[in-house]
Amino acid sequence: MQHKIKNAPLKIAALALSLFSIQAVADISVIVHPGNAVYLNKDDVARLFLGKQHSFKDGSVAVPVDQNEGSEIRDQFYVELVNKNASQLKSWWARLIFTGKGSPPRAVGTNDNVVLLVGSNPNMIGYVDSEKVDKSVRVVLTLD
Repeated sequence: MQHKIKNAPLKIAALALSLFSIQAVADISVIVHPGNAVYLNKDDVARLFLGKQHSFKDGSVAVPVDQNEGSEIRDQFYVELVNKNASQLKSWWARLIFTGKGSPPRAVGTNDNVVLLVGSNPNMIGYVDSEKVDKSVRVVLTLD
């Protein structure tokens, strides 16, 4: 009986941590300007954010914008979108930059910065915590 009591605090702590990490994960919305009528699937978005494609399906220029490096939402976005963690993503871009085949999306800051920029430019595409979406942007994909 003593053994079960000793492990109880450890089990409670592990449960609390697992619940916390579940709550920390938010839905992510990929957003464009409301005047941009493009429809994108997960693969389309991945190609844009990995520099494999530079335009929307209608031929207009696509300008992906990132959140700050090291931010939780950025890390979650790339894991869910292309199954790459921060170091794998950094390696990906280092290889493309070195060979002259591309450069990463410009980091513009936080959710609010992304909403403001994307809402003011029909060529931009970004991602934000779904709770930050407002009528100034249009959601084209949700990752959860």
